[in-house]
Amino acid sequence: MKVIGESIHVIAPAVRTAIEGRDKAFVQNMAKRQAQKGAYALDLNIGPQKKTGVEVMDWMVRTVQEVVDLPLSLDTTNAAAIESGLKASKKMAIINSTDATDRLKVLMPMAAQYDAHIIALTYGGTALPTSADARVELVVEKILPAAMEAGIPSDRLFLDPLVLTVNGNQDQAMQTVEAVRLFKQIAEPAPLTTCGLSNISNSCPTEIRPLMNEVFLIMMLGAGLDAPIADVFDAELMRIPRVLESRDDSTPVNKVYLGIYDAYQSGEKYDPSGADMSDQRVRDIVKTVQVLEGKNLYAHSYLKL
Repeated sequence: MKVIGESIHVIAPAVRTAIEGRDKAFVQNMAKRQAQKGAYALDLNIGPQKKTGVEVMDWMVRTVQEVVDLPLSLDTTNAAAIESGLKASKKMAIINSTDATDRLKVLMPMAAQYDAHIIALTYGGTALPTSADARVELVVEKILPAAMEAGIPSDRLFLDPLVLTVNGNQDQAMQTVEAVRLFKQIAEPAPLTTCGLSNISNSCPTEIRPLMNEVFLIMMLGAGLDAPIADVFDAELMRIPRVLESRDDSTPVNKVYLGIYDAYQSGEKYDPSGADMSDQRVRDIVKTVQVLEGKNLYAHSYLKL
């Protein structure tokens, strides 16, 4: 698993202030800290920046590249700003993002011109798709043909199923998992897959968000997720891929992680019958899986039920 660090995000007040004030030291410190935690790439989310996007993205890319040697994900709806970032990028960049609307006509050729990866959201411009099949339909009918026309091989394309919060969209958790599984089967070579992982816990209480993100990550990895956009400062989240890769079953928690991963890799749901329920962390993980699978209704207090 490769993690795209999410922390340079304009929604964060401190990041917004740093962008507005062109505070290189703040941005560079955030970039270096994420690199030290194992980020494969860094997402640079500057927001729409309709008036100053070209200058801001150029400044962001050059500022970050002074201190880290990582691919950069250029995250804005401003196509001119994305191109500015592509021109300044020293490594193969990631366009974040197009969708299945007319943005394809601009951003797919741009990705081809600058030899960039590109993230494509499964959104067609009206209502969000509510099933895995609807997400796949957008990929097959619009996104893949646009990539092929632009000359972008499928393994330079990141498909994003659009993760929605479990708080209010509980049924969508399993649909996004299944969409990732199907995405890996619809082209040869297989497309890459990504998602905004922390979206699954948006509007959930702060104290349960890491657990929700971590458990959902395991399910998504089992289905074929390649590179989530996630919080690299979550030490347990970053530990999970090492557990899965090494098959380390030396603790009750690790055994549950492996059980969840193996089930989802096999296209099944998790059977907790072998879990050590005397361990509080194990109980919390199992309850979280059951909420994400829709076996129990989500409530802010679900861990206490």
